[in-house]
Amino acid sequence: MVRKTLIAGNWKMNGHIEDGVAHAKGVALEVKKAARKDCEVLICPPFTLLMAAKKAIKGSKVQLGAQDCHFDLKGAHTGDISPLMLKDLGCQYVIVGHSERRTDHGETNELIAKKAYSAIEAGLKVIICIGETEKERDENKTIEVCTAQIMGSVPSNSTAQNTVIAYEPVWAIGTGKTPTAEDVEEVHASIRKVIAKKLGRANANKMRILYGGSMKPSNAKELLALEDVDGGLIGGASLKVADFTAIIESSKQ
Repeated sequence: MVRKTLIAGNWKMNGHIEDGVAHAKGVALEVKKAARKDCEVLICPPFTLLMAAKKAIKGSKVQLGAQDCHFDLKGAHTGDISPLMLKDLGCQYVIVGHSERRTDHGETNELIAKKAYSAIEAGLKVIICIGETEKERDENKTIEVCTAQIMGSVPSNSTAQNTVIAYEPVWAIGTGKTPTAEDVEEVHASIRKVIAKKLGRANANKMRILYGGSMKPSNAKELLALEDVDGGLIGGASLKVADFTAIIESSKQ
């Protein structure tokens, strides 16, 4: 099964207007130079930069995504952003369930599923993040934790066309540590089996599963060559045009 590679840059809480615009333009220019038809590229700036980034990537093949959303489409939720607002702004994707949201804001599988469901209903594609902590890894609970998160966080309206899963071992995010390629493939293959159980084999075969835990130019080629790794959710390396571009160029396709 051939699945189109997705390289998504999660800028997290970084960037002001001037440098954010310059960065978005830089990514768009490099993607245009590469002229890759076999790799989808996405940037997910903070909310404050979405409009500026949209203008900066206009006319390019780079897509726009947000880092989170509320589960209601509108209402009295001061400080929150709805999926419809993101769609109206021009976003194609939204990330939900990132480990930093789960940890910093106590987001549960149930809440993440509600966010994902609403985002899909609003016409967005969702990147649903899952992954174990170092303690859970040391206790050999990686597969158990990921299974529970998939079963609890993936909503009933998910399909291979509107949903992407990002496996991000929490202990590897921003630490420079990464699992071995063999460990990554084992987890991704297990994730695909769980998706098949929840959504059926056809969706599981077509659904993209990204790796998101300190992927960088030096290890991207090895990770992206794995059978069940269909791209990357890139954090720190997405903040440097050269590094992000190098990861895109490391795609197996």
